[in-house]
Amino acid sequence: MAKSKKKLEVVHLVCEETGDYNYTLRRKSGGEKLKIKKYCPRLRKHTLHAEKKK
Repeated sequence: MAKSKKKLEVVHLVCEETGDYNYTLRRKSGGEKLKIKKYCPRLRKHTLHAEKKK
């Protein structure tokens, strides 16, 4: 029998300081939400970005 695969979903990374949607990812559903330091072009520095579904 074929195993069922988890579907990939589109997830956005949102800057916690400005609220801008700066990055998009395709990742498997489930698991913990990401919180990563990424570059924010508006502030021109690295800030914490959190995962959010649109």
